[in-house]
Amino acid sequence: MSGAASPPRRAAPADLAMVRAITEAAYAEYEPVLGAPPMPVVENYAPRIARGEVWLLPGAGRPAALAVLEQHPDHMMIWSLAVLPDRQGQGLGRALLRFAENRARAAGLPELRLFTNALMARNLRLYARAGFRETGRGPHPRRPEFTVVDMARRLTG
Repeated sequence: MSGAASPPRRAAPADLAMVRAITEAAYAEYEPVLGAPPMPVVENYAPRIARGEVWLLPGAGRPAALAVLEQHPDHMMIWSLAVLPDRQGQGLGRALLRFAENRARAAGLPELRLFTNALMARNLRLYARAGFRETGRGPHPRRPEFTVVDMARRLTG
């Protein structure tokens, strides 16, 4: 994987502090834009780690990025992708997207889905470049003052 020393590994309970630290650092730029911490920053990751949904991407002696993947009957949901700010632009996000695609394919799922805040313009551009298309917009279920953009990418082959 480009920019990564080894493939992602499942997070363990002992990784909880690292998961929180990567998430907080990666999403810090959006707090001033949103006027509140993004939902991944306030998420309780302990249950997600216990369910095997959190994957850490090693790099330079410590995890540098993570993906939170939820497997559903008809798709793989990318709940969060987070890359440490000093490691952004090195292909780690793309590596995690490929990893999510590979997990979906291995599970026989035909589609990747994700959602992001409409105010996160950089995310919208990145996901569009990665082949995701917008499938809808609506109020955030827990923060109705925000608009959620749903995106999906069909897997072929």
